Amino acid sequence: MWSRAQVLDRAADAEGLITCMADSIDDAFLAGCRRLRVVSATLKGYDNFDAQACARRGIWLTVVPDTIIAPTAELAVGLVIGIMRRVGEADRQIRDGGFSGWRPQLYGSSLDGATVGLVGMGPLGQAVAERLAAFGSRIVYHDLQALPAVVERALPAASLGLEELFAASDVVVVVLPLSERTVGLVDRSTLGLLRPGAFVVNVGRGSVIDEAAVVEALADGRLGAYAADVFAMEDRALQGHPERIPHGLLEHPRTLLTPHLGSAVDNVRRDMSLEAARQVRQALDGQRPDHPVNQPKPATARRPGAPPLEIQDAEGPTVGRPIV
Repeated sequence: MWSRAQVLDRAADAEGLITCMADSIDDAFLAGCRRLRVVSATLKGYDNFDAQACARRGIWLTVVPDTIIAPTAELAVGLVIGIMRRVGEADRQIRDGGFSGWRPQLYGSSLDGATVGLVGMGPLGQAVAERLAAFGSRIVYHDLQALPAVVERALPAASLGLEELFAASDVVVVVLPLSERTVGLVDRSTLGLLRPGAFVVNVGRGSVIDEAAVVEALADGRLGAYAADVFAMEDRALQGHPERIPHGLLEHPRTLLTPHLGSAVDNVRRDMSLEAARQVRQALDGQRPDHPVNQPKPATARRPGAPPLEIQDAEGPTVGRPIV
């Protein structure tokens, strides 16, 4: 993997950059890219990218908003089933030589009849709800903006306050973006509202959940099991973010952890890369890209090497919409 200095050296004369989740672009980075006209991120969430700094310098920042929804929703359901049916523990038992035939052991829980609470009900939350409802689950959700009544009836799903949702749910699935409003939203007090033995799954962003509080809740038995595809150590835009996943999560037998696999499907990643490249082409052709998150003024019309343009304020993320 290239160092930041190596990336800057290669990007110094670039007019377009295609980036991924592991990248982080700030104003200092942009200062070394005087010809840059577009940063195209192959992801939906962009908290590691300074959209305002891009905008100030007349640079488009684009994302790929929809392609990841179906595969991430599938993974969320897989993680829910995995911890409820104790799949990780069962796999380890067999690999450790502890299986000699059927025994009455490792009893788990069923989605059929379970109440599943979704924290976040944007497109990803709705996709997760549709899939879990097919298992016979009752769906409740919390979001800053309630769904239209016709959508609630179609899913079906009911809106609850955050505390009410945690108290009512057998399973909680977090699909929120990372923002000032959502950092640490799920903490000790929130987890303390869970029914004993309830389950929590995080496919939103790691820092939305206080991982230390999860370790405590697992230790005292309030939390029955925890699954995550995202971790606070990934959230490099946050000052003081942890450098590693807590040992308490890694070592606890009732955790199921995956290395940010939400969009790790061959055809999905291919389509995301092609969409990111297509938006670079649009910007360099003087067009408005299909999925910008900021608005230079005028739309990236400056000549290579020209000074930054006066631009409008960047548009921030929609609070409460899920990103991964």
